[in-house]
Amino acid sequence: MSTGKFSGSMKLAELIGMNWKLLSVLSRLNIGLAFGERTISDVCRMQGINLDSFFLICNAYTYDDYVPSSELLSGAEPLAIVEYLHNSHSFYLDKEFPALESNIKAMTEPCEPVQQKIVGRFFGDYKTQVQKHFAYEEKVVFPYVRSLVAGETSQGYSIEKFEENHSNIDETLNDLKNIVMKYIPDTCDMVLRNEVLYGIFRLEEDLKKHTLIEDRVLIPMVNRMEEK
Repeated sequence: MSTGKFSGSMKLAELIGMNWKLLSVLSRLNIGLAFGERTISDVCRMQGINLDSFFLICNAYTYDDYVPSSELLSGAEPLAIVEYLHNSHSFYLDKEFPALESNIKAMTEPCEPVQQKIVGRFFGDYKTQVQKHFAYEEKVVFPYVRSLVAGETSQGYSIEKFEENHSNIDETLNDLKNIVMKYIPDTCDMVLRNEVLYGIFRLEEDLKKHTLIEDRVLIPMVNRMEEK
């Protein structure tokens, strides 16, 4: 079990030096660059971000085997986690998917129409699957968490239902990755093909972290609220 190596006295630049992929986390927390020599505590205080929530997200994003401590879960704010997950949804749908779709279209331009159709349909079906997954969280799960924080009760729903229906939205990406690597003809530009693969690998890894934060951070926090 990884317990994390981050502390409030660490400079934010040092955090990025330990894991540069946390740059995307900062953007989803609305933390800009040009933070100079400020510490993590300084930046979180300036941005109004709960420090324990920040550490939970960064640890889950950095360590694949991360299991949060009871202390961090108790000190974190559920709404901060929900806000981060919501911003991640927007990032995927507004940035990552359009960029990947554009690269796929450019990559398959030299292909036969039937090949273009297969790849395009496969990606389109996957995007629809992800949109439905996110829509459920936005319309059901997140409002439920907000109602619990507000002290309201919701008859007929619990976070257990989310656990039971929680699908891993990153699995289908592996099939798309194999199609691009194994079956797209050599007439396609190698640079574009690699760019598509980079995008798929990056999105696949990011979605796994997204799921990890839901499973090991959000759900345990909501379980605690429900017990109270």
